[in-house]
Amino acid sequence: MSDNDGKKTLGLRGGARPGNVKQSFSHGRTKNVVVETKRKRVVVPKPGAGKPGGGATPSGDPSRRPAGISDAEMARRMKALQAAKAREAEEAAAREAAEKAREEERARRRAEQEAKEREQREAEERARAKAEEEERKRKEAEEAAKRAAAAPAPEEPKAARAPASKPAPAAAPRKQEREREQRGRGKGRDDNRRSGKLTLGQATGGEGNRQRSMASMKRKQERARQKAMGGPVEREKVIRDVQLPEAIVVSELANRMAERVADVVKALMQMGMMVTQNQTIDADTAELIIEEFGHKVTRVSDSDVEDVIKEVEDSEEDLQPRPPVITIMGHVDHGKTSLLDAIRDARVVAGEAGGITQHIGAYQVKTDGGTTLTFLDTPGHAAFTSMRSRGAQVTDIVVLVVAADDAVMPQTIEAINHAKAAEVPMIVAINKVDKPGANPDKVRTDLLQHEVIVEKMSGEVQDVEVSAITGQGLDELLEAIALQSEILELKANPNRAAQGAVIEAQLDVGRGPVATVLVQNGTLRQGDIFVVGEQYGKVRALINDKGERVQEAGPSVPVEVLGLNGTPEAGDVLNVTETEAQAREIAAYREQAAKDKRAAAGAATTLEQLMQKAKEDENVAELPILVKADVQGSAEAIVQAMEKIGNDEVRVRVLHSGVGAITETDVGLAEASGAPIMGFNVRANASARNTANQKGVEIRYYSVIYDLVDDVKAAASGLLSAEIREKFIGYAEIREVFKVTGVGKVAGCLVTEGVARRSAGVRLLRDNVVIHEGTLKTLKRFKDEVAEVQSGQECGMAFENYDDIRAGDVIEIFEREEVTRTLD
Repeated sequence: MSDNDGKKTLGLRGGARPGNVKQSFSHGRTKNVVVETKRKRVVVPKPGAGKPGGGATPSGDPSRRPAGISDAEMARRMKALQAAKAREAEEAAAREAAEKAREEERARRRAEQEAKEREQREAEERARAKAEEEERKRKEAEEAAKRAAAAPAPEEPKAARAPASKPAPAAAPRKQEREREQRGRGKGRDDNRRSGKLTLGQATGGEGNRQRSMASMKRKQERARQKAMGGPVEREKVIRDVQLPEAIVVSELANRMAERVADVVKALMQMGMMVTQNQTIDADTAELIIEEFGHKVTRVSDSDVEDVIKEVEDSEEDLQPRPPVITIMGHVDHGKTSLLDAIRDARVVAGEAGGITQHIGAYQVKTDGGTTLTFLDTPGHAAFTSMRSRGAQVTDIVVLVVAADDAVMPQTIEAINHAKAAEVPMIVAINKVDKPGANPDKVRTDLLQHEVIVEKMSGEVQDVEVSAITGQGLDELLEAIALQSEILELKANPNRAAQGAVIEAQLDVGRGPVATVLVQNGTLRQGDIFVVGEQYGKVRALINDKGERVQEAGPSVPVEVLGLNGTPEAGDVLNVTETEAQAREIAAYREQAAKDKRAAAGAATTLEQLMQKAKEDENVAELPILVKADVQGSAEAIVQAMEKIGNDEVRVRVLHSGVGAITETDVGLAEASGAPIMGFNVRANASARNTANQKGVEIRYYSVIYDLVDDVKAAASGLLSAEIREKFIGYAEIREVFKVTGVGKVAGCLVTEGVARRSAGVRLLRDNVVIHEGTLKTLKRFKDEVAEVQSGQECGMAFENYDDIRAGDVIEIFEREEVTRTLD
């Protein structure tokens, strides 16, 4: 390239004017600047390039750089060039270090993988050697068995043996080994690594050496024989006994028949039923499908799910002695809990509100003689009838506590009836004999009226005079209990699935639903799966009466059971099942049965019944309430007490009852129903309190049951209409009738008896027949309006909106008063 060409590049032509040169150079420079701005770099010619227009040299010689670029600009460009080269060098060094680190990591992983593959190959070689040895021994045993079987048998024709001929036993393994070697040679390094993993099939003899079962080999030989003889190869049909409930899902039906779901759906569609595998069909339709597929039908009902927990008869050899269960019963405030305190040397009564027992307590006591006794303490209040009934049903011996200074009371009689109904022996403990007014003989005499004859009265019932305060007679009471238990010869089988009764249940904060269970048979262990009433669960923990965690509980041992999915009803029976599925199925069936029973009990079946029920509801005023209690037994007792409150005009309706703290859901239900919430030994949580304050829902707390019953009874009494009573205060006789302008007829009367008042009601009697009843418009004495007129005085009377009055009529004067009514 010539000098002229270089000048042409920079726009420096010979003979050109300076202004043209500048304009031409500016045009070329502008292009250079645009390029520099977009690429952010400086174009520098190679060292030694001396052609015009080649740009500036590193020394910044003005003759070698473009015109118009100052020294400062050239220095800035050189500085930017050096910084760019430095950045490139740093980036190159960083990339080189990162690549080196990656190479080291790959090398480390490769070494670890090779070590792992080496271990897997060694394990595979050991497994393969073991499998080959077992295969060799098996083949030798088979060949020996074949030789032993073929020796006495007659020689079969060759034509008959031909279809059953087989290749040599070792041919298949050798062929498969060769195929694996060929596949291994054609694979890369990664495939070799993956093939080194030890699988279950390789560990049991390798993929090619997996052995088929004898039944499978027989079926294969039979198919091969039929195929060789030209017959059809058909799959053998297995006829099954299919259990068919009242309703079944299509997929479950196919599963029980071991048939394809698509085939069952196709058969149903051919019958005109367009269903899917998730739909339910009735038992009759399912029976037709089962018969069409060639299976047998076994009809079962939903209640058959409980067959798994049917009681097993224990043999005499398995039975072992168990502690007796003693229930303390009697009237309220006769000293039942105090007596149990003295036996246990504890302070149970100190924790009871109002000094009365409101729960069933279960305790174990070990006497000085080494005998273990299980005590149940029942409430004596009238509301706890169901609790006392449950206590009598699960007990072996009833101790009837009667106060010597109070004799036989209503709940004492009720306890006697419960004990007789449960057919359990009774021991009478005459308590409070240390009091000055004690009269034990009166107690024994009163018991005769209820067919309870004690030994002192020549009867069979043991009686002991005791005092819970001084401890008198406690040893004699324990001896009487031990004697009675020896007579009963109580035994149970601890080596079986546990069965027990729920004494009490509650919803505990932090622990969830908790049930106090008295084990009656078997042993309940931690981890057992059980069903109790409509609930099920798995034993998460067992806690005895002293608050200690135990691993198991045998017969006659009361424990708290944790791990339920819900709060059971007091009195439900606990049964241990084998699987959780069984427990869940039984609980679901019981829940549905209870729901159907409640619906049937509250439903009207005919139109007349519906109309009658609606008419009754109109005439009866209702007081709705919500009840939340700490334990199931207390909630049950409160609901039963509420049902007894009321008459033909008013009644109490419990919208909801449950155990546990008062929640926001309870407040919402109370607001929708306009009902107060009664909390018995429970409190509302923070969110429930805030919601109740916002919505104006009343929450009342109680710790003694008779306070709650009295308040509800008073509230229900407020719904009763007041009784109107009439009080006769006087009589007046009409002597003359006057006509007064603007007033009408006015009767001139003489008050013959009592007093006449302006505010009172009046009746007009003619010949002792009431012809009008109303109020007075005016009552005057001479010309003055007065409030009342005494007997023997004359007055003028005019009736409101009535003028048919005559001389000789009698006016009866009376007052009405409202009398507030209360429920008995």
